[in-house]
Amino acid sequence: MGRASKTRTVPGRASRSSDEDLLRRVPYFRSLPPAELSRLAAACASRRLRAGETLFEEDAPCRGLHVVAEGSVEIGRISSNGRAQILHTEGPGAALGEGPLFDRGGYIASAVARTAARVLFVPRAYLLGLCRRRPEVSLSMLAALARRLRGFAQIASDLAFRPVDERVARYLHAECAGRRGAELRLPFTQGELAARLGTVREPVARALARLERAGVIARRRSGIAIRDPERLAELALRRSRASGPSGSPAS
Repeated sequence: MGRASKTRTVPGRASRSSDEDLLRRVPYFRSLPPAELSRLAAACASRRLRAGETLFEEDAPCRGLHVVAEGSVEIGRISSNGRAQILHTEGPGAALGEGPLFDRGGYIASAVARTAARVLFVPRAYLLGLCRRRPEVSLSMLAALARRLRGFAQIASDLAFRPVDERVARYLHAECAGRRGAELRLPFTQGELAARLGTVREPVARALARLERAGVIARRRSGIAIRDPERLAELALRRSRASGPSGSPAS
């Protein structure tokens, strides 16, 4: 997913105030009083990443929590044959790598900077101590992990039961919120979209072509226009495996 590099960490003194503001945006830490939040910011190290640089790799030991301060970071896995599955993309205020903090296992996926980014690092020992002092932090982290588990279950369900046409429709429907005439500018290539949908570029291209032939979308140079949001919603929200919008198998 990206190129690994040596960790470059620097003390956060110069931007301590802004780091406190950022940490306050993380749901886990919103309940902390100012003095506790200040101590948390002082315990953090800051790391800058170039676009495409690896923050952490799947199965690597987890030594702490990462919080995205600037830019965006992709979380995903790569198969032995090099095929990627992007699980989610996170921006400022998002926390990464909570699960391994508690089970002492390695990271379940890799994290790669999609853009130039800055990330705060909270050492594991400090975070666990904070959880013991502030049970509300632990409960908030449990709630976040439960939501993420539900998200992974949805991804697994989509991969097992939904043809590519429906996965593409779900993505377009979520991005455009069913607005007729809305135009979506994909921030990535069809190949990168395929990695988010658990497939490869060619089936995604065929699915977009079928949706266009069925009058659901119109592909333009600047993006994708939604022509029939009701039909798009029907495809996106159906619960069972079915054929594509034109009646052909959506393989």
